[in-house]
Amino acid sequence: MKKRALSVCCTFLLVVGMLLISTNNALAASVDPILDGSYLTHNVESVGYATPITRGVDLMVGYSKCVRLGPGKIYAGGTTIAEHDVDNIRVSVIIERAKEGDTSWNYYANWYKKNENTDRVSSNRTLEVEGGYYYRVRCVHSAHLDVGESFTDGVFIEKP
Repeated sequence: MKKRALSVCCTFLLVVGMLLISTNNALAASVDPILDGSYLTHNVESVGYATPITRGVDLMVGYSKCVRLGPGKIYAGGTTIAEHDVDNIRVSVIIERAKEGDTSWNYYANWYKKNENTDRVSSNRTLEVEGGYYYRVRCVHSAHLDVGESFTDGVFIEKP
């Protein structure tokens, strides 16, 4: 009799526990709007990583970074890292901007840096920008013949 009562109590607790767990509401990952794969955020910084290459042998990783330094000012840049020393390695940094409600990102500025006979390259700048826009950094990473791309989320920059 005691075993049966213990079994009924355990079963009851298990059912109650499952009901309590299953009644939790799922929350959305983010309420920020999305434009071309980038969230439009009010975060201080955003980092994006290059999508993996399925048949590459030289490019290991690439990333882009956008940081709000204050009203009308951003830090932007990117880094490319190869699996080993390559003849040439490059990072092209493209700054894009948009306002909430836009349907695409607009070109703002760009530059690139190339190194030879090494396994990494990095380039960054501090830029004075017009406030009232979301800015993102998009980078094209290349190591010998391998190419990848990364981009950040949009970071809102206030007017000075």
